[in-house]
Amino acid sequence: MNTVVEILSMVLQIYSYVLLARALLSWIPNLDPYNPIVQILFRITEPVLDPIRKLIPPLGGMIDISIIVAFFGIMMLQYLLVSLV
Repeated sequence: MNTVVEILSMVLQIYSYVLLARALLSWIPNLDPYNPIVQILFRITEPVLDPIRKLIPPLGGMIDISIIVAFFGIMMLQYLLVSLV
């Protein structure tokens, strides 16, 4: 059971790095949306971010906090996993 928790925690940590990369890419002006790296990041993160956006629409119509909510969700999941051990 311990190794399963460690593997799940590692997967969540890697996913948080992918979310961070997506957030950093959003700050780059004139970013090519057809770049393969950008496409991969969007395909990996969109299944998590889209439902969050449906629950919490962008603030003021422009500020998307879905990535922040996803980070907090990942941190809570990791905390729960560690507390199970």
